[in-house]
Amino acid sequence: TAFLHGDLREEVYMQLPPGLRRQGAYDACRLNKSIYGLKQASRSWFHKFSTAIHQAGYQQSKADYSLFTKVRDHSFTTVLIYVDDM
Repeated sequence: TAFLHGDLREEVYMQLPPGLRRQGAYDACRLNKSIYGLKQASRSWFHKFSTAIHQAGYQQSKADYSLFTKVRDHSFTTVLIYVDDM
């Protein structure tokens, strides 16, 4: 469900499924959020996630963009992302 939380940066339209069409109504709708199967969904979610984790004080690895670390006092915390799994 992580991909459903991404914010779209561009206008994306989709064709309405046959069961939702009404006589004389539009055949397409504009998406406000990401949906499954959308090419931008994973990128949108990762951008939202990485912004939030940076604000929490984590640094993104230069060697692996899916690795985030945080050093505080005597603790070292790592977060590793794979697709939408942490």
